[in-house]
Amino acid sequence: MPRPDERLADFEAQRPRLLRLGYRMLGSLSEAEDIVQEAWLRWARVEAGVDTPAAYLTRIVTRLCLDQMKSARARRESYIGAWLPEPLMGWIDPQAEEEAIADDLSLTLMLALERLSPLERAAFLLHDVFGMALSDVAITLDRDAAAVRQLAVRARKHLRAERPRYVVDRAEADRIVHAFFEASRLGDTAALGSLLAQDVAIHSDGGGRVIAFRNVIRGIDRVRRLFAGLATKAYYKPVLLRSVTIDGLPGYVSLDRGQILQTTALDIRDGRIAAIYIVRNPDKLRHVAAALGCDAERREMGD
Repeated sequence: MPRPDERLADFEAQRPRLLRLGYRMLGSLSEAEDIVQEAWLRWARVEAGVDTPAAYLTRIVTRLCLDQMKSARARRESYIGAWLPEPLMGWIDPQAEEEAIADDLSLTLMLALERLSPLERAAFLLHDVFGMALSDVAITLDRDAAAVRQLAVRARKHLRAERPRYVVDRAEADRIVHAFFEASRLGDTAALGSLLAQDVAIHSDGGGRVIAFRNVIRGIDRVRRLFAGLATKAYYKPVLLRSVTIDGLPGYVSLDRGQILQTTALDIRDGRIAAIYIVRNPDKLRHVAAALGCDAERREMGD
């Protein structure tokens, strides 16, 4: 039986990869951390030696995630408003940023993964993203290799249109991020018109905890009117805390009207903002709040 220090060293070597897998499976960093902690407890109880710790631990985490996804899907059916993944930002964990960049999964592709069955999602992530052989994926999912191959093919077909096609220069992305923040903050419709695509869409996740747009807002005219209206009604102008990368998309963290912490990610295509993803649900911003040393539970003034 391996010594406790050897067992711990094997686990710690795999922890970043396991956390990334859990997050990509569940769309929640906090839930992924719980899964990885449970994997450690199970790993620590294994008495026999394991030839390939990476494969063994991947199998544990994948199966725990599949179990978790059953209840997660039920919760999302009753979720208030739009559901977005918990924002993952590299400045919180530089190692996580390197891993996130390596797997090339943007926020838009994360949303597309939600349309897959749990087994299709697992097969795609393990084989196409994490580079596991189909035979090993079959063992992990307790399916035969032919069935796993079909799962991966179906997943690939569903996701083909969502693979990243737009590469934005970092400097250009930063310029657009700051220009959009200022234009939306002031309700500058002319500036917004120069930044937004005609079919731009806003997705806002408040989870019923704070004020957010319950439905997707589509079209440049509606979006411009929205920000113009907010600017005239607000007694508190948004404050930019930090520009960041959110699941591969340029964006920023801000204190919005009413001092509500939020993240905003911008999907930029051909130099225009095609989609805006806003997370305001404080349950999804605890890692962000902790990193900034602020309170994720702030409410509208006067509540």
